[in-house]
Amino acid sequence: MGEFLLQASWWLPLYGLIGAVLTLPWSIGYVRQTGPRPAAYFNILMTLVAMLHGAIAFQTSQHVDPQPILLHWFHAADLDLSFAIDISSVSLGAAELVTALSFLAQIFSLGYMEKDWAIARFFSLMGFFEAAMTGLALSDSLFLSYALLEALTLSTYLLVGFWYAQPLVVTAARDAFLTKRVGDVLLLMGVVALASFAGSLNFADLYEWSETALLSPTVATLLGLSLIAGPTGKCAQFPLHLWLDEAMEGPNPASILRNSVVVSCGAYILIKFQPILILSPVASIALVVMGTMTAIGASLVAIAQIDIKRALAHSTSAYLGLVFVAIGMQWTGVALLILFTHAIAKALMFMSVGSIIITTSTQDVTEMGGLWSRMPATTTAFLVGSAGLIGLLPLGGFWALRQGMNAFWYDNPWLVVVVLLVNALTAFNLTRVFRLVFLGHPQIKTRRAPEVPWTMAVPMVALTIMTLLVPAMLQRLSLLPDWAYLNHRAVLLLMLSGLCGLLAGCFVPFTRIWSRPVQMPFKLIQDLLAYDFYVEKLYRVTVVGFVAMVARFSAWCDRYIVDGIVNFIGIASIFSGESLKYSASGQSQFYLLTILTGVSVLGILLTYPLW
Repeated sequence: MGEFLLQASWWLPLYGLIGAVLTLPWSIGYVRQTGPRPAAYFNILMTLVAMLHGAIAFQTSQHVDPQPILLHWFHAADLDLSFAIDISSVSLGAAELVTALSFLAQIFSLGYMEKDWAIARFFSLMGFFEAAMTGLALSDSLFLSYALLEALTLSTYLLVGFWYAQPLVVTAARDAFLTKRVGDVLLLMGVVALASFAGSLNFADLYEWSETALLSPTVATLLGLSLIAGPTGKCAQFPLHLWLDEAMEGPNPASILRNSVVVSCGAYILIKFQPILILSPVASIALVVMGTMTAIGASLVAIAQIDIKRALAHSTSAYLGLVFVAIGMQWTGVALLILFTHAIAKALMFMSVGSIIITTSTQDVTEMGGLWSRMPATTTAFLVGSAGLIGLLPLGGFWALRQGMNAFWYDNPWLVVVVLLVNALTAFNLTRVFRLVFLGHPQIKTRRAPEVPWTMAVPMVALTIMTLLVPAMLQRLSLLPDWAYLNHRAVLLLMLSGLCGLLAGCFVPFTRIWSRPVQMPFKLIQDLLAYDFYVEKLYRVTVVGFVAMVARFSAWCDRYIVDGIVNFIGIASIFSGESLKYSASGQSQFYLLTILTGVSVLGILLTYPLW
């Protein structure tokens, strides 16, 4: 049974797609008598089937070698487009993580979206979302991976713009789509170039080609930069990072997946690019520089946000920045471990945030307070998720960051400082949010805030337990180090950095006046961080302004030069035709005289000396 399900693992993405298709009668309004909830049940059922199938296949894959599956799609001359599927413990583990978190997020959505008239359309999009992510986890073909990344971009656009009647939602969906498209277009250039260089787009063939490839430094650099452009947009890394902040305008259940496994998909593809990126040292340096800038910058920006979802979204960019640094330094094991622990912890935190938002009807942390006694399950979920994210022994985030510090300890000690700084700032930010939301005196919107119903509480509690069990999972997968070989100084520094951030978050006074200080220079510093170092305004002045200027110049040329020439030719043709009709006498001698005169004038012009 297990072997059969392992061979049929290519079905895993299809379950989510089938669930999305089954919801169409309710999504388009063809079925109205039953209400929209059956559509949600169909989608949840297919996700449950995918999760059980993936769990059995993953257990079976632990005892067998990786088994590639090749499905030929189009073959003509030297062009062979095929769908390569990687059936291995790593790919199946990634697919199982996607389906498990998707299953919990969809159950959570039953309570969160209960009163939304378009819940069937939402679940249809969630099924499509899940299918694209699961396909990316199993894909062993750059051609298939690029197609699924495009599907992921489309899904993001549709889910962010789900409440399309709100102007801010429309703007957020547009910006998210266009920002990702910038990276996707550059990635497409790299895909086309690799298809020409290697003759195949299957990763196994690309790895074999990269071992003997002889590219000039310029070509290798351009190829490497184009390949990392797509994941940069998907993972919300500088300079394509602004979309994730705006995407928080969408429904919270979609944000659960977007901040956990969706951004991880871009980094997962980048990990598969790593043997090819070795050809370009510039691309590896670019990954380290972008990752470092995003990790530190996003951690600083997060501590100045008063929107609870945005405060957590910036920390997502920060942790993905650490993943980029690990990939740039060729430590893919560290990158995978950070992705795994971060996905589970961040999904739990966004579930707790969703519970807060649906209960209080606000996302502003300055309007909250005193929720710990009113929402104990939500409070516990936020605490466990925060502890699982930062370097707190013995939860998963600690082991991921410890492995990163151990990798950088001797050769790149400055990267150890980056990890410690991100851990301290994240601990400070999460403590700040916890104090403003759960402690203190209740505000107007939190005085009567009951715990969420079971449809939201059950998946939240289940994910809380799952977060606590992450160290056991790592031990089962033999990913925890032997205590005898631990770098005790690294462990001590990691724990001290988290403790410093925690204590700073506990003792810094977060008064309501401090949230918008009027004193200088605090106001300047907070505005600088709250507005993301004014990167958006900088883009408007530089890139957007330049594009707008070129567009205006192009429009002027089209209106007055191109249209002017065409209109002049048209008018000249009309006038010459109107004038020639009066010279058509029908006498052949007149025509001969006209031809002779024209030829004579032409001959004089050709033979007349220019001087």
